[in-house]
Amino acid sequence: MELSTVFDPNELQLLNEHVELKTSNRTFIQANTKPVAFEELKHEHIIPVWLKDNEPLISHADFIETTCSLVNSLYQGENILEPSVHISHPIKGRIPSAKDKPAIELLENEKTVYYERMMFAIELPSIAEDINGNRLSLTVGGVKAFNLDNLYNKKGTPEYFKVFIGFKNHVCTNLCVSTDGLKADLKVRSLPELRDAIYQLITDYNAVRHLEQMKRLVKYRMTEQQFAQMIGKARLYQFLTNREKQRVMPLRFSDTQMIAIARDYYKDENFCRSEDGTISLWEVYNLFTGANKSSYIDSFLDRAANAFQISSALTYALEEPGSNWFLS
Repeated sequence: MELSTVFDPNELQLLNEHVELKTSNRTFIQANTKPVAFEELKHEHIIPVWLKDNEPLISHADFIETTCSLVNSLYQGENILEPSVHISHPIKGRIPSAKDKPAIELLENEKTVYYERMMFAIELPSIAEDINGNRLSLTVGGVKAFNLDNLYNKKGTPEYFKVFIGFKNHVCTNLCVSTDGLKADLKVRSLPELRDAIYQLITDYNAVRHLEQMKRLVKYRMTEQQFAQMIGKARLYQFLTNREKQRVMPLRFSDTQMIAIARDYYKDENFCRSEDGTISLWEVYNLFTGANKSSYIDSFLDRAANAFQISSALTYALEEPGSNWFLS
């Protein structure tokens, strides 16, 4: 497949500058995660199995390698960094011969571990664009959370994955993901099925449209009163009845995260309010993506897409007052 089927070179700014780093040096997620080298993940972590037949599930390493292979195939000639990987929720064990040893006496070769949740991102810094002075580069990645799988079944049972393609804002290392660039409930039974699904997402993704939608956010500004109203309504959202929530745009951010957004309206060094108290929706969007760094791995991508959904909807609310519950 030609690169032009995914990107129009006349519409995207392609930056072919030399990049010294092999991987991104700043984290895109915090919460309770820790970074891990891919080689460690591949060679030192065990792979969980289906309990009924002892067959292995698709491993974190296989997921990452499959995605890397596709990215290198579809974006030949581009600068592609090594995947940045974060893991959480370790599942520890030990080999049978060490079953009676006190934990403090266990040798390294007697310990086993795999991590229940993993997220990775592959950055392509040569495919980039500037929005409001912020450099954004194309990024592909995914999430695997074994806690979503029913491990008591056998091979052939659907396994759950999340894959995305979007942009990374280098100012704050936030991921900008739209619903068009996310498959949040991907179910596959084999590695070839997973590869096909990732391929379909990448080739269907319209980067130019996503960038234009983000550029549109720069053109709209909220007053301090409108911002305060949005924050207040967001904190009321969790108390709506299920029936009322069906008539309102979903909000996936926690109350603690909304408080962080309110704080950063005053204090964020890159995206705080202006002197007159107004704030652009591009800045509001980045306050949401900044707060999202505190999410756990399994909810990160859903909230990333929700941040873009909410920010985009607010543009129409500013055009037509009263049309959006958060500003009505």
